Amino acid sequence: MIQTKTLENGVRVIVKRMEGLLSVSMGVLVGTGAAFETDREDGISHFIEHMLFKGTEKRTAFEISDAFDSLGAQVNAFTGKDLTCYYSKATSDHAAEAFALLADLFLNSVFPEEEMAREKGVVVEEINMDEDSPEDLCLDLLSRAAFGSANYGRNILGTAENVNGFTREDLRAYRKERYCPENVVVSFAGSIEPAEAIALAEEYFGGMQRTSFREREKKVVWQGGSLFRKKPIEQAHFALAFPSVRREDVSRPAVQLMNAIFGGGMSSRLFKRVREELGLAYSVYSYSTHYLETGLLTVYAGVNPAKAKDAAEAVRAVIAEMQSGGVSEAEFLRGREQLKASSIYSQENTSAQMLLYGKEMLYNNAVYDFEKRMAEISALTRDDVAAAIAEGFDFSRAAVASVGNLDEAIKV
Repeated sequence: MIQTKTLENGVRVIVKRMEGLLSVSMGVLVGTGAAFETDREDGISHFIEHMLFKGTEKRTAFEISDAFDSLGAQVNAFTGKDLTCYYSKATSDHAAEAFALLADLFLNSVFPEEEMAREKGVVVEEINMDEDSPEDLCLDLLSRAAFGSANYGRNILGTAENVNGFTREDLRAYRKERYCPENVVVSFAGSIEPAEAIALAEEYFGGMQRTSFREREKKVVWQGGSLFRKKPIEQAHFALAFPSVRREDVSRPAVQLMNAIFGGGMSSRLFKRVREELGLAYSVYSYSTHYLETGLLTVYAGVNPAKAKDAAEAVRAVIAEMQSGGVSEAEFLRGREQLKASSIYSQENTSAQMLLYGKEMLYNNAVYDFEKRMAEISALTRDDVAAAIAEGFDFSRAAVASVGNLDEAIKV
């Protein structure tokens, strides 16, 4: 059972009751993230996400975490390029109490000065940790190579200089502009009655003051090019990205199926060739990402520096084989079943459903249609995959990033 309601102030609520369970996931989604930030704000969405846990008018940071733990409930948050999400999972008998706590930290955080000072140190260490994680660093560089220094090219964490310079007024101003009722979705999935969930949302979020929310424009331009960071580490890491379709493009399912065949799992072309047959990489995979205006198909590999050139050539050879020979019927059928199974498995996970239905409501003001998704996958043909391959690999526009103890950037 799925039920929706838009509160008078513009907050959208969606509830999916899932029978036979004993828990419920609940989330508050905000349509903001790194892609909406200015240079001066770079990293502020992520920093606000941290600070909302650091004290409200009623509770200190410790009292917030202790209250969730006392219920046996889980709580966390994440920031993306175009989304920030605060979420909790609780047993059904404690759902109302957990939601009250979640609402408190979302609506009533006061950004204590002493907590801000401490949390700046925490986030700076997170930035340092990202620098010390070559896979993460490589993919961050890839985003910048693809989109430049703005919108989807931004590093979600921002810079240490920016983080250290943020003031309470900066955080309040950004939250006032972006954390508006019209830009918020409250999502429930699991063992909860829709009427109860909607009443909870009304009780805690109905008092948010309606605003004249105006979306920020993003000037998204694909740039391509290559970025390289020399680091004294044991492995070399490289990634490449190709422009792909936007989130609502009708060909997105075909791109996702093509990706499953190309590099989405242990039976994929990339894994079999680069790892199993040639032994050139431990980790090698691909994935597709789709935003409002654009998308990208990403390939990543971690390799021995001495074999980096061979690995890059192997990746390119796999792509060339797909371009010239297409995919077999067995690959097509296997990949299609993988996509179906992934969608089915997510239907049995309350956290996945909370996020899936919440994002569809946030992005499209619509209810996620599982049957439509399954029908789209079932309707795919090998010709659709062939078209996705033809459109998906344009090396003249590719973005490339590499990290490692190399004399020069890896070329693909």
